[in-house]
Amino acid sequence: MKAIVLAGGFGTRIQPLTNSLPKPMLPILNRPMMEHIILKLRDELGITEIGILLYFKPEVIKEHFKDGSDLGINITYFQPDDDYGTAGAVAIAREFLDETFIIVSGDLVTNFDLKKIKKFHEKKKSQLTITLTPVEDPLQFGVVIANEKDRIEKFLEKPSWGEVFSDTINTGIYVIEPEILDHIPYKENFDFAKDLFPSLMKQDIPLWGCPIKGYWRDVGNPESYRDVYKDIFNGEIILPYKGEKKELDKGTVYLEEGVFLDPKIRVEGTVVLGKNVSISEGVTLKDCVLGDNTKIKKHSEILNSVLWNDISVSTKVKLNNSVICNNNIIKDEVKASFGVIMAEKCLVNKKVSFEKDIIMWPDKVVEAASVVSTNIIWGNKYKSSIFEEGSVIGRTNIELSCQMATKLAEAFGSILPEGSNVYISRDYHNATFMLKRAFVAGMLSTGVNVVDPYNVPSNVMRHALSQKEEMAAGIHIRQSVYDPSETEIIFYTSEGLVVDTKVSQQIERIFFRENFRRVHYREIGTISEDKGLSEEYIEAIESSFPKELFKNSELKVAADIMNGSTSNIYPRIINELGIENIILNAHKSDKIQSNDVVKNQENMKNIVRAMNLDCGFLIYPNGHKLQIVDNKGELIYDYILLLAILSLLDNVSEKKDLKVLLPAWAPDFITYKNIEITRAKLANFKADELREYDLIADSDGHFAFNSFGLNRDSIFTSFKILELLEKSGKKLSKVISEIPKFCYKGENIPCPSSSKGKMMRKFLEDGKNKKTTSVDGVKIWMNEEEWVLMVPDQYNEFLNLYVQAEDEKSAGKIFYKYQDKIEKWISE
Repeated sequence: MKAIVLAGGFGTRIQPLTNSLPKPMLPILNRPMMEHIILKLRDELGITEIGILLYFKPEVIKEHFKDGSDLGINITYFQPDDDYGTAGAVAIAREFLDETFIIVSGDLVTNFDLKKIKKFHEKKKSQLTITLTPVEDPLQFGVVIANEKDRIEKFLEKPSWGEVFSDTINTGIYVIEPEILDHIPYKENFDFAKDLFPSLMKQDIPLWGCPIKGYWRDVGNPESYRDVYKDIFNGEIILPYKGEKKELDKGTVYLEEGVFLDPKIRVEGTVVLGKNVSISEGVTLKDCVLGDNTKIKKHSEILNSVLWNDISVSTKVKLNNSVICNNNIIKDEVKASFGVIMAEKCLVNKKVSFEKDIIMWPDKVVEAASVVSTNIIWGNKYKSSIFEEGSVIGRTNIELSCQMATKLAEAFGSILPEGSNVYISRDYHNATFMLKRAFVAGMLSTGVNVVDPYNVPSNVMRHALSQKEEMAAGIHIRQSVYDPSETEIIFYTSEGLVVDTKVSQQIERIFFRENFRRVHYREIGTISEDKGLSEEYIEAIESSFPKELFKNSELKVAADIMNGSTSNIYPRIINELGIENIILNAHKSDKIQSNDVVKNQENMKNIVRAMNLDCGFLIYPNGHKLQIVDNKGELIYDYILLLAILSLLDNVSEKKDLKVLLPAWAPDFITYKNIEITRAKLANFKADELREYDLIADSDGHFAFNSFGLNRDSIFTSFKILELLEKSGKKLSKVISEIPKFCYKGENIPCPSSSKGKMMRKFLEDGKNKKTTSVDGVKIWMNEEEWVLMVPDQYNEFLNLYVQAEDEKSAGKIFYKYQDKIEKWISE
């Protein structure tokens, strides 16, 4: 038997620990993580022929392991000339793999019984065996369901929380027969989970899942790296130590050669000391690992921490729950009682205090007596991922600084073809003006041309983006509506759609590696202006409606522009269409508060009632969301507005086979005679697929009418609603009153991320003898019209629980029943 160790990952999510080391080389007990895997393959399976697949920082791995003879094995290195995916990379080694082989990632920490996996493979006469295990958080892995005979029936690679149908995951440990390599194309990007496994299943080649329990951790982020050490010191996993074992004070010390220990030190728990470590008088060591050439001076405390190589810690320093990378200097009386993750080559001067768990990036200097309360430089939300649904959101000039904006632009520009044209628009706030300037500079440095439409709403830029073939992408920078201290940078494709997870990850990878494309000075991008976007947009909306539609109409409406960027657009359109109107808050203001949305709603309700208007629109500042007050002065809930629009379309649309795309949680108890509704996870759809639908909407006030474009647009939607009302001859309150009575509610139930996979499994088990779907989350029907839907939130520690029922009483009964179940399941 031979082995392949995968060691080519970029380690993006575990930055900044992988700033100078590939992830498999991160030290665990003073030996690279991957070395523990190699020793396990050698000792448990007797494997001596091991291939290592390299890609990121290959020289570091080669320098450490050389030919493998120091470990009593023979190593063959394989380095693909491009990123061919997991299976494509293994296929590069097909000549080496002439017998049964096992594949293991080099960045795992595990005590799985490899002999048991091998025996399972042999017993099943399997061509490909996947090792399976249950985990608390399955998001970063492939989720798997196998039948009672252990044959795999279903899997999904790296799902969102709403797609998780099990907490049993693919561990990335495979046993494979050489003939499987014939199914992998040579030098093509080909992934095990996304490409090979579905292909084999289509050919009815059995995939077997070997269920196994034990310790298994993919060290994917800084927190999981610390957790490995906690588990080691708590005895959850036993790994081999280096050095001489010695009982000292209240603990156990493992010492390599050249260690100096002052007699007057305190030891508790397990302490591991690398070569030439020096520990001075009065030092306290508890459950910690110190790498080679590390020096700890008098009366310092190193508790529950990992220090790599060549670190100098001065007197009276206290480090707790910390990871200190290579070549750091920590001066006298520094206190990190709550934890710090410090990348290499930092200098922390005297009497610095870290007030909470902090991340420091490489080459940072902290001045003496500083109190550090925020990450240096990135904020908490950037620990594992920068992006949230195609956007980067952060506190202005703190997390989203000019430096970060420039790096984001360099990363985005690097994945676009040189010479591409990109729109970069913004709202009118000073913060977005500042960040846009920084972003433009970064894009130009990659050889991408910037087209500047200045201050326009995002829907105006997106509409132009979707219409102009010469544009490759778009960026919009805006102040958050809900928190004025935050800025959002939103990334769009050439169709005007928010970039998907795959593109976001490409940007993040380049961002963290700083592998930016820096072009020759003659190829630096250019800046041009396009001030005609608003005019084109206005003309497009006006031409979407018959000229005489509103001329003789008696409709009277109010529109609150909410001090947004639509102030130069909306009033003009509504006047040129001939609609009698009152415009509110059309001036620009930098003094918007987070509670102003509620004030605007109340104000609109009062105005509609007092002026006897047909309706009032609240147009959110960038034109991306819409809310409506009906003719009776009642604010329409977002989900009721969706049903009202569907009812109007069903009754007055000239087209009789309308296709509508909605999310899984949208109400579904009404059948329409002229509308076919598809319920799915909207983020999974590409532009070509979306074009098949007449309306793409959700129950949160977002609507995209395909007759105008694929992008959410509250401006167009407001006039479309007026058109439908005019054609129906009905008041909006009348349309709403005709909607069958029902109750629909959605609330957040607190749930730690570690329990979300378990909740998905429990919901599936609970719905076993009932009608269920798992399109996005798990929906369980109580009867033909009543259901409960649970969707784990992708970014926050709660579950979204939706209930549809015939009345408030029935909805409450269903909701509290499942709320109680969730609380019970979490505590089990």
